[in-house]
Amino acid sequence: MYAWIFSSLPGPLWIRILLSLALIAAAVLLLMTYVFPWLSQYSPWTESTIGLMLP
Repeated sequence: MYAWIFSSLPGPLWIRILLSLALIAAAVLLLMTYVFPWLSQYSPWTESTIGLMLP
């Protein structure tokens, strides 16, 4: 799949490398901004007990 995406990009090798890096950066930004915060509300591991003062 990655080889197909890389071969589908236009231009010489250095432009394809830059476009690949831009696509990776866009995917990471999308995941960190929208997907992971939305998904965290359904995670059972979001409850933190660090900092609780026990009597």
